Amino acid sequence: MRIVGRVARPASRWRDGATAHVAATVAATTVLLCALVLVLAGCAGAGAAASPVSTSTVDLPPSYVFRPAAIVVHAGTTVTWTNHDNFTHSVQFLDGGLPTTPAVMDPGKATSFTFATPGVYHYQCSFHPQNMQGSVTVTP
Repeated sequence: MRIVGRVARPASRWRDGATAHVAATVAATTVLLCALVLVLAGCAGAGAAASPVSTSTVDLPPSYVFRPAAIVVHAGTTVTWTNHDNFTHSVQFLDGGLPTTPAVMDPGKATSFTFATPGVYHYQCSFHPQNMQGSVTVTP
C-alpha cells in the first residue's frame, strides 16, 4: 500500500502514467462500444418497415414522430391527426391526386382528411421532413 494524500491505495506495478493511459483507453473503448450499440439499434429500427395499424387517428406526441407512422383504413374513412407536441407540425401529402398544401397544426390542434380512393398515400411534416414521415394504406 502507498498513501496518496490521505487515501491508502494499493501499490501498482505500473507507473502512474501507464495506469492512467490504460484507464483512459478502457474508458474510450467502452464509450465507443456503447455508441456503436446505440447506432446499430437505431439503424435496425429505422430500416424495419412498420406494419400498418388499423386506426383512423394519428397522434403527434412530443417527440417529432407520427404515431402510428403507418395506418390502414377503408375507403371513405376520415383520418384525424392531433398535435400533442409543443411545436407546430403539419401533414403534407406526397403522392399525386391529394392536396399538396400542408395542413398546419399548432400545438393542441388537429386536422382531418377523408380518403375516398384505395391506394397507399405517403405524407410528411413539412417543417420536419427528415424524421416525421407516415403513410396511409386505403383498402376498398
